[in-house]
Amino acid sequence: MKSPYLLYSDGKGNIFEDQTLFATGRTGWDALPVPEDEWIELPSGGSLYELPGRKAIGIDVESGEMRLCEKGWAVAAFIPPAHTGYYLAAYESEPNAPTLPLFCYTAAGWQEDKFWVPATRIEKDIRQDCEGYDTKKISKGTDQLLKNYPHNRLVKHLMENCCQTYSCPAARNFSLGRWECPVPVSPACNANCIGCISLQPDEEPIVSTQDRLKFKPSVEEIVEFTVPHLESAPFPIISFGQGCEGEPLLMWETIRDAIYEIRKHTSKGSININTNGSSPDAVRSLCKAGLNSIRVSTNSARKEIYTAYYRPNNYIFEDIIESLKVVTAFGGWTSINYFVFPGMTDSVAEYEALRKLIKDTQLKMIQWRNFNIDPDWYLGKIGVTETGEAMGVRKMQELLKEEFPTLQYGYFNPPIERIKGNFELDFAH
Repeated sequence: MKSPYLLYSDGKGNIFEDQTLFATGRTGWDALPVPEDEWIELPSGGSLYELPGRKAIGIDVESGEMRLCEKGWAVAAFIPPAHTGYYLAAYESEPNAPTLPLFCYTAAGWQEDKFWVPATRIEKDIRQDCEGYDTKKISKGTDQLLKNYPHNRLVKHLMENCCQTYSCPAARNFSLGRWECPVPVSPACNANCIGCISLQPDEEPIVSTQDRLKFKPSVEEIVEFTVPHLESAPFPIISFGQGCEGEPLLMWETIRDAIYEIRKHTSKGSININTNGSSPDAVRSLCKAGLNSIRVSTNSARKEIYTAYYRPNNYIFEDIIESLKVVTAFGGWTSINYFVFPGMTDSVAEYEALRKLIKDTQLKMIQWRNFNIDPDWYLGKIGVTETGEAMGVRKMQELLKEEFPTLQYGYFNPPIERIKGNFELDFAH
């Protein structure tokens, strides 16, 4: 295909194409032509945003020169889970442009009566595909869980807040009795992430996308609903550490005791933790109790970029590396939840740092996650004015796969069936 046309919004919810301009993509601070073979049709479950106070940058179809689209506001795409974007939307911000909320802002275009985005499907698992959610079944499952566990604060939180208020995909899957079940445990955190989705300081121009857990669940509350899930769900996982909480390792004793108790009742399924990896000693205790896998979140494999974003309290970047090493030593599955920011993630300096991390930790998997943050705000907050030479996200993925052929790519925590058997296992609705 040839490059799609640039999109713009009239500020009233209407989107148009500008047939005098081809769409471009952003990497770091720069707008670039997007290779034609990197465009895919906007996946089902994707959506489009207007970007107020921002003029789109396109390539003139006649002259081939880059210029601004003077019509309306720039447009970006949200691409759904299981997909990784290669380029951000390219635009020029006006001085009074508002800070964008915490979503991903992938480039988008229009051609052949379809919307297009530069992205790839990085994950076969269909667990969060929008076609798999039946609202009537979710409502019925929610009511049943609330009825089955009338005194369980955690089930109430997951169903009434996560599932019914925020349409959290993991909580919705729990209501349907399948796959990965979320287990938030910690109302506190030991990092001050710039893009935190559950707690933003009052002085910041953005708001968190959901409210944080306000209580500390008991071991009994955790065990009460996780054991039946592990026993009955297909490809079952329970995951400590969710977007609606702080850092789960601050509650490691509760998690440890819950794992011991769960494993007294069932040997089925996988027990995972999503974490910042700040306490290797806590991780070691969890591995001894029976933790199967860990996913450590990071925006970078470089200490200085990591620290500027996470702003950690009482831990350092080296601790997250050590936590991955601990799980590897116990024979567990290690992933990083890798926030993809084109121009930063695929810079030569980041590529070299990531290669070292993979080697040092014997990393099993990279979850290539789209970074939900205003690009200008993020780079400004971490003090990056030059992002350096970039190779392209797709090229970086290809080079890493060449060097580390057993390293898996994906978007979700794999169930034990994939970890121990065929990782390329296909899933069906």
